[in-house]
Amino acid sequence: MSAPIKVGIVGYGYASKTFHVPFIATLPEYELTAISSSNPAKVSADWPDVAVVASPEELFSNPEIELVIIPTPNDTHYPLASEALAAGKHVVVDKPFTITVEEAKALQKQAQDTGKLLSVYHNRRWDAGYLTLKKLLADGSLGDIKYYESHFDRYRPVTRQRWRESAVAGGGIWYDLGPHLLDQALQFFGKPKSITADLGMLRPGAEAVDYFHSILEYADKKVILHSSTVAAAESPLYVVHGMKGSYVKYGLDSQEDCLKSGQLPTSQNWGEDKRNGSVTMSQGDDLITQELVNEKGNYGGYYLAIHDAIRNGALNPVLPQEAIDIMKVIEAGILSNKEKRTINIDF
Repeated sequence: MSAPIKVGIVGYGYASKTFHVPFIATLPEYELTAISSSNPAKVSADWPDVAVVASPEELFSNPEIELVIIPTPNDTHYPLASEALAAGKHVVVDKPFTITVEEAKALQKQAQDTGKLLSVYHNRRWDAGYLTLKKLLADGSLGDIKYYESHFDRYRPVTRQRWRESAVAGGGIWYDLGPHLLDQALQFFGKPKSITADLGMLRPGAEAVDYFHSILEYADKKVILHSSTVAAAESPLYVVHGMKGSYVKYGLDSQEDCLKSGQLPTSQNWGEDKRNGSVTMSQGDDLITQELVNEKGNYGGYYLAIHDAIRNGALNPVLPQEAIDIMKVIEAGILSNKEKRTINIDF
């Protein structure tokens, strides 16, 4: 096995602590070399053997570090990623890639010019439910898909004082949760022709979008993506209707809750989702519904693919162009909501 990739991570907020450090720290393909943080005690309490530096610039100037991970507030993604690429580092940026298409394209070009890997952490491609539906769609048993609906709902009726819920560039759930749903839809069905989006603020005191309902237009199907922060009752994660059958799945992937509780992704049953979906198929004049056992999820699969791309020249698991396409849909959705009309998307 080749030498582990030495990694520097910018910041130790929620995304870093929950979605990135646990995998980098436990995968033998990596060595967590340093974290930049203004709160070194917080880092050391969890990872006492990891060096803590005061600024991202110290990470970027460390010649040992090959890969920099940027799970920081959305409006910092572009400047930090640009600086890291300029320092000769491979870079992983948390989603959303940037807050504008222009910034995303600039980073793509910079990565091409420097010959460094640039990738976006769309970890929800490694959700159990996504992997299960991906396999189901690939085998064609549902027939031509005509309707797809996906929800990412939460019950958080009280706003919190944090940048994700503030009136800042890149704040709100259209930028936070929208990229997950959009990425999955584009992976399943390709690029839509247009979008009709309704973005709103439902909670008292809300400063940023906390609700969205979007319709992606395809030539032969309807795709509905929805998210709300005031959903006490459960909605299906996926509803898929094809010409030969349907698939319905409840329950978000278990990995986020496990990570939030402090579990490390090292157990044999990591990524198991026991809330199986169901497939309903026509058999003659009858409709037969059967349980479909979930595939096992594993966000670590993203970082295994990143290692393979850096060390062995394998395909980047999330290409910058894929993330640029998502940014185009996000911007079109904002314009659709503003002008209250359907917006064609120029890919």
